[in-house]
Amino acid sequence: MPGENLSRDEARERGRLLSVDGYDVALDVRSAVARGETAGTFRSRTTIRFRCAEPGATTFADLLAPAVTAVTLNGRELDPGTVFDGSRIALDQLAADNTLVVDAQCAYSRTGEGLHRFVDPEDGEVYLYTQYEPADARRVFANFEQPDLKAPFTFEVTAPEGWTVLSNGAQEGPAEDGRHRFATTRPISTYITAVVAGPYHYVRDSYRRTFADGTELEIPLGALCRKGLARHFDPDDIFTVTKQGLDFFHDNFDYPYPFGKYDQAFVPEYNIGAMENPGCVTFREEFVFRGKVTQASYESRANVILHEMAHMWFGDLVTMEWWDDLWLKESFADFMGAFSQVESTRFDNAWITFANRRKAWAYRADQLPSTHPVTADIRDLEDAKLNFDGITYAKGASVLKQLVAYVGREAFLEGARRYFKRHAYGNTRLTDLLSVLEETSGRDMAAWSRAWLETAGVNTLTPQATYDAQDRITELSVLQEAAPTHPQLRPHRVAVGLYRRQEISAAHPDGGLERYARAEVDVSGPRTAVTELAGAERPDLILVNDEDLTYCKIRFDEGSLATLRDGLGEITDPLARALCWSAVWGLTRDGLMPARDYLELVLRFAGRETDIGVLQSVHAQARTALELYAAPAHRESAARALAEGALRELRLSEPGSGHQLAWARHFASVASTDADFQLLTGLLDGTAKVDGLEVDQELRWTLLEPLASHGVADTAVLDAELARDDTASGKRHQVRCLAARPSAEVKERAWADVVESDALSNALVEATISGFAQFGQRELLAPYAPRYFAFLEQAWQERSIEIAMAMVRGLFPSWQVTQETLDAADAWLAGHPQAAPALRRLVAEERDDLARALRAQACDEAAAPLG
Repeated sequence: MPGENLSRDEARERGRLLSVDGYDVALDVRSAVARGETAGTFRSRTTIRFRCAEPGATTFADLLAPAVTAVTLNGRELDPGTVFDGSRIALDQLAADNTLVVDAQCAYSRTGEGLHRFVDPEDGEVYLYTQYEPADARRVFANFEQPDLKAPFTFEVTAPEGWTVLSNGAQEGPAEDGRHRFATTRPISTYITAVVAGPYHYVRDSYRRTFADGTELEIPLGALCRKGLARHFDPDDIFTVTKQGLDFFHDNFDYPYPFGKYDQAFVPEYNIGAMENPGCVTFREEFVFRGKVTQASYESRANVILHEMAHMWFGDLVTMEWWDDLWLKESFADFMGAFSQVESTRFDNAWITFANRRKAWAYRADQLPSTHPVTADIRDLEDAKLNFDGITYAKGASVLKQLVAYVGREAFLEGARRYFKRHAYGNTRLTDLLSVLEETSGRDMAAWSRAWLETAGVNTLTPQATYDAQDRITELSVLQEAAPTHPQLRPHRVAVGLYRRQEISAAHPDGGLERYARAEVDVSGPRTAVTELAGAERPDLILVNDEDLTYCKIRFDEGSLATLRDGLGEITDPLARALCWSAVWGLTRDGLMPARDYLELVLRFAGRETDIGVLQSVHAQARTALELYAAPAHRESAARALAEGALRELRLSEPGSGHQLAWARHFASVASTDADFQLLTGLLDGTAKVDGLEVDQELRWTLLEPLASHGVADTAVLDAELARDDTASGKRHQVRCLAARPSAEVKERAWADVVESDALSNALVEATISGFAQFGQRELLAPYAPRYFAFLEQAWQERSIEIAMAMVRGLFPSWQVTQETLDAADAWLAGHPQAAPALRRLVAEERDDLARALRAQACDEAAAPLG
């Protein structure tokens, strides 16, 4: 659609011309309760007051809507058919002070973009919520859709009687005739405005704080979910984490929460984890746990709550000028999520999760052909959409962790405090943050920024040691390497730890690998000597980046790697152990460790892993190693071994523990024999038991998926399960399992439902793709590889970007790890140089993962002859 993809140059020119004084937005969503799955449109009437620096100039407002009823500019009626092209409203003859009024019919969404409408199959109730980032507010009301044109917003929403209706500001007085009016916000960007409406289950609380100067702050708190989920909702825990986070940020930011109330809405069919709308944060409702989950799930939810809360300052109070500096909010929120979690909540191992999960996301993104600096070159909105990635979030957060080690905690936090006070309700660039950090730290932040924020790629750090005749270190160095495509060698503040096996004794009743020496050093250039450790006794393990201070890939010397092969599970420190798990996984992904060696480590040592989050990451990585990196001839025996190992650990786990649940889920994911399927069936029908394992509804669906994908559970079984769990969650599970069945007819139907129709909602598109793409059905899926490359451009042109991204990523034929598939991807890229850059980027990323899998399989095949 012309003009839908706003460019940076267009935004800069409009930002130069305009200043926005305020919005009044009136939405009438009573049509949402119309009969049927689709309700069509709702009325949106927007009044924008703005100034123009050059009277007489022309510009445009943004709006994606089926129809515009009326447009008035400064009292002059404009012809909607002339000025509106489907995505933009042309504005000419601007005055110094202007008033624009747009009356439109906007569409309800089923893709999670704009105003999403969900009909609960359990009770027929209708729920609405908005999701805009980076630029979907224009699907709901006319606006200037760019982050630097901030303004106060006043919302009025007319909704069905009895609905709960929320926006960024507090509701002013009771609703009259279904009309809810909300307090005017402070200046904020369009993409963080919000409306939530429906018969939500709503719970209230409050937060109170008295500051050192005697002033008091009270923040009304709210938490809400669908009525159908109310019996599973645990608002007390949500409020506990919320209050702990508010205490932490008030203690450290010296700037009171600036947006009045604090509602947190858990909403259906949400595309992302959460969104930081000030005063009205939205979360995916999967954070309302329908069954038993491990402690890692509660930790993850707490992290997201704190991440979004950090945004109230980093992103909402102070906002990047354009999406180039997206990291100014996302990197900081990602870092602050873990930082505040460790210091203010019960989840004091959050840095372990960060090292093992978040950084794995970053390392993958930073080795793709689409890698980019943390401060990216964002040409347009499609670029912006794709840059919500592991670099912007997790690498940026890792860099900030390194920065805290570099400048010191207090200098970093004082820099944040000055940044908020200096730029409150404004917009910033990279240089604005660097200037305050230079003030507080006395460091040259420009040089640090050039090394860490303005170059791409990940460095590799490897220890190198020599020893004398008495087995003492004569020289220990850290070698730094970079990929040829991104040769930047960076300064790293790292800890180097020396570990050795302890004899079993009263002091060490379990023995184990423990650290006995440590040095902190500034690594720069290709080789850095660690002189502080010269003379130390020979270690069994040298761990570079001990304590995870920097962002790098870890390698090992031969002796250390041999120690890990024999005793990774013996490392007593959970963070050091997590770093080693992460490092050996990196070796596997890079084709330097055979997949069978990694899987052997999992079989030998995963059962000894005490951190549940690390264990679940290891399980996921083991499955990837099996499906993508194991040599085909080795795959069947590896699957049997994994399933046998998982079943063994399941039976050995403490009854009722999170570890038992994790092993049950892992066993189901790798089950491959008739005996495995008989056990899964028995757990479902009650003829088999594992002491302490509660097979609740969520676990039932987990056990059913492998049965469906292997043809053991048919349509009748899945329909019966849906009757047992006739809920929105149950429907998503059933759709996934139905698409997983090993039948050509099933695959054709699933393909048609996603590719040839747009009838499915975003959640059901995701479920269908997940079920369709079964790695154990390679022959069945082979015909879809050429069909994939044939539909790409049409999908990108016709679908919303959210759905198109899901299709391009999820339907890429990654199940066919062959040279032919790689050649097909290369041929498409070579033959479509004019395709949308964002589409080419997605295909190139999937192609790179495929090439990596081929290299890993070659490594595994060459490792040793198979018996």
